[in-house]
Amino acid sequence: MTSSRPIGLSIHLLTASGAALGMIALFLAAEGRFAAMFGWLGVALIVDAVDGPLARRFNVTETASFIDGVALDLVVDFLNYVVTPLVALWRSGLIEPAFAGIACAAVCACSSLYFADRRMKTPDCWFRGFPALWNVVVFYLLVLRPPASASLVVILATAALMFAPVVFVHPLRVKRLRPVTIALTVIWAAAAIAAVWQDLAAASFGVKAALVATGCYFMALPLFREGGPIAKEKVDG
Repeated sequence: MTSSRPIGLSIHLLTASGAALGMIALFLAAEGRFAAMFGWLGVALIVDAVDGPLARRFNVTETASFIDGVALDLVVDFLNYVVTPLVALWRSGLIEPAFAGIACAAVCACSSLYFADRRMKTPDCWFRGFPALWNVVVFYLLVLRPPASASLVVILATAALMFAPVVFVHPLRVKRLRPVTIALTVIWAAAAIAAVWQDLAAASFGVKAALVATGCYFMALPLFREGGPIAKEKVDG
């Protein structure tokens, strides 16, 4: 146990490094440097993707049990998935200034409730409701640049979906159609990197088309969940 403690602590430190990356991204968001912001959030996303499997592999709940890895992960995720992208939303002009502050505050409050909901995930690893991935929502809005009124509708509708009787896929842990989902996740990641490299809204038509097509897949995937997205929820809930 003692010899394993440095490994457990190093994995917790890796998770905590995501907060440092998120803080850099937050500063960039405040400066209006959104492509650079998403570059740093992308690095934080890689950290988030690898720390969980490492934590399970090395059983950090026992080797470094005095640190709550779940709480640590939620703190980092709230910064990177909620606070930083909301600052970008506020600074971007995607929403009329008269509504931007109120909308961001409301989304932040709703996301706080979502993150504290013990029913966040179903037994088969789907997210109950929209999983507060505001980094993804704001990313799409910055790439596609819809009218301000449409952006506001998207933000409000997505916030409502956090508490709706629907499910969203975890791209790595949901078994249903996992090979297809992972393949399309890789395609999405490549398109997202290209969009960041091309400065978001200036991205090529092909990049935008790939982002829209893969996004449609993830939105439609709950329809292929065994038992259907809502019927299954009634059984699990």
